[in-house]
Amino acid sequence: MRLLFAGLATVDLVQRVERFPGPDEKVQSASVDVAAGGPAANAAVTAAALGATVTLVSAVGAHPLGDLVRADLATHGVTLIDIAADSPEPPPVSAVTVLASTGERTIVSRNAGNRTVAAPADGLPDADLTLVDGHHPGLAVAAARSARRLLVDAGSWRPVFADVFPHAEVVACSGDFRHPDATAGTDEATAAAVRAVGVTNVVITHGPEPVHWYGPAGTRGSVPVPVVSAVDTAGAGDAFHGALAVALARGDLDLKATIAYASRIAAIRVTHAGPRAWLSHLP
Repeated sequence: MRLLFAGLATVDLVQRVERFPGPDEKVQSASVDVAAGGPAANAAVTAAALGATVTLVSAVGAHPLGDLVRADLATHGVTLIDIAADSPEPPPVSAVTVLASTGERTIVSRNAGNRTVAAPADGLPDADLTLVDGHHPGLAVAAARSARRLLVDAGSWRPVFADVFPHAEVVACSGDFRHPDATAGTDEATAAAVRAVGVTNVVITHGPEPVHWYGPAGTRGSVPVPVVSAVDTAGAGDAFHGALAVALARGDLDLKATIAYASRIAAIRVTHAGPRAWLSHLP
């Protein structure tokens, strides 16, 4: 099973605290982790841990911080195609603070900022399924157009999605996603706006609440997620998307079973602290 992930890779600095600091206040962290992050990168690491052959196409660059991203991806079995290999700019850096008592987190990140990159001149590798997250718009459009099957991680609306969605088999939205053409701020309105451009399936997640899905011919439903005690919610959505990509590529599950599988993987993610320790607990 060959999977292609196209999108954002960051350096994530993750600190765990007993309480969030107030303005002009310092607190001591209980732990510090540094790992590759970003929606596409985290999803790629998840998929590789679940047994897929994974390639990530992203912009990392020649800055020394990029070595952290490359090393972490290599350690976890992800092949990186760096479309900005000669760039001296640092990769995006996310400062993630996790509240130890609840697993809630705050994130400060510039994501890709104003960085403009294009797809590789010699094209993208063939894959059974492709995931794009909408970061690096030129790359997202190229990956969508060349994909055999396309899964879109739609955490929030990005203008490039107008060109990407028509190629998608599944669009997975967060509960905070708002399509500009939606007539109301409901899941039904979001799904209708996304499906209006030809998307077959829309999945909408709501953290610990049931996942809503909308399929062909007016089919719809919800899938409960496992009830767990969360200790770290950072990257949970990315883990869901990586597992969803694996299940879709396997093709041996219907949409509801696919969502249930991805939800179980995300539940494992949130019950372990740190960006990578949870991977050793996968089935």
